[in-house]
Amino acid sequence: MTTVESTPGNAGQAKSGDVLAWATAQGRLQHSIASTLLVIAAARAEREAPPIHAARRHLAAVYGATRLRRRLERETVAG
Repeated sequence: MTTVESTPGNAGQAKSGDVLAWATAQGRLQHSIASTLLVIAAARAEREAPPIHAARRHLAAVYGATRLRRRLERETVAG
C-alpha cells in the first residue's frame, strides 16, 4: 500500500485528534481499495474460468450420444 506523508493542516500545529482521524480515514481508504481489487481479481478469474453450464451441456450431449449408440447396438443385435 502507498503511504501519504502529509497530514491535515499544518503538521506542526495539528491536534492529535485530527491526526488520528486522518490516519483512520487513510486506513479505511486503503482497506476499501484492497477490497475492491480483490473483487476485481475474483471477477476476472471467474470470467476466465470455463463456464459450468457449457460443460454440463457437453456432458449431456456425450451421455445422450452414448445412450443412442447403445440402443442402436441392442436393436441391431435383436433385430
